[in-house]
Amino acid sequence: MKTLNIVSDGEYRRLDSFIADNSGLTRSHAQKLIEISAVTVDGKIITKPSSAVKTDNVVEVVLPPEVELDIPAQNIPLDIVYQDADLAVINKPQGMVVHPANGVNTNTLVNALLYHIKDLSGINGVLRPGIVHRLDKDTSGLLVIAKNDFAHVELQRQIQAKECRRIYLALLEGVVKQDDGQIDKPIGRSKADRKKMDIVSDGRNAVTNYEVLTRYENYTLMRFELKTGRTHQIRVHAKYMQHPVVGDKTYGYKNCRFALDGQLLHAETLMFTHPTTGKQMSFTVALPDYFKRVLHSLQNKKI
Repeated sequence: MKTLNIVSDGEYRRLDSFIADNSGLTRSHAQKLIEISAVTVDGKIITKPSSAVKTDNVVEVVLPPEVELDIPAQNIPLDIVYQDADLAVINKPQGMVVHPANGVNTNTLVNALLYHIKDLSGINGVLRPGIVHRLDKDTSGLLVIAKNDFAHVELQRQIQAKECRRIYLALLEGVVKQDDGQIDKPIGRSKADRKKMDIVSDGRNAVTNYEVLTRYENYTLMRFELKTGRTHQIRVHAKYMQHPVVGDKTYGYKNCRFALDGQLLHAETLMFTHPTTGKQMSFTVALPDYFKRVLHSLQNKKI
């Protein structure tokens, strides 16, 4: 049985959010642990996920023994960009789900990791071994995998402290007029459709920097950098700009002139500090072929 001890260096409105932001656990996982009395604040058991956390509070999280589930290792091709004893950097293809959920326990990135990488951190349990952060199913590109708990906690800390840089390329509908800027709008569950995210006043802080790379007739190639990591953040912020990501049927247009299997959003660059050596790590991967084909078709329509 593992125990996490976290000292708060500020105030949080909710205990579950504090744990999620400082442990590598998901917020839903934190909520379940709180509800089963597995969390204490300054030695007192707290059972309400909405309880506030104050500066210097000591939060202890007891992680119950992992339950063995049937998550099979599968010999699925995996583009491992880099690997050492502490971590691996993966170039995830479009169409691959990151981890098992909702009764689906095959053909995910986790299934491939279990086959190709024998040592994975256990902080997120058997459904998400090694998973420090995620990409949407139809978003391609880089993500880092932790191979032990020390690396997992440190990489998660860097993400929460905004020390990890995550840069994306996306093709947006329409012509974006402003050359660069920042979107600072909170994101939470949509009030109209709980399956979607949206800009909501009581959502979690979400900040995205953007820069125009190329303007085409009716489209714009953009570079986005995440300063926070909310669910569907770039896609929701692009919709807020009134320039949704091309191919995004959830937040954009149902019909697309290009034959696509998902949105044109690619995690191009990932930068972080190695958790053990302290070395600055930087990785960049090229756009996938289907993305390049679309840009090639627009090449003569630059403006």
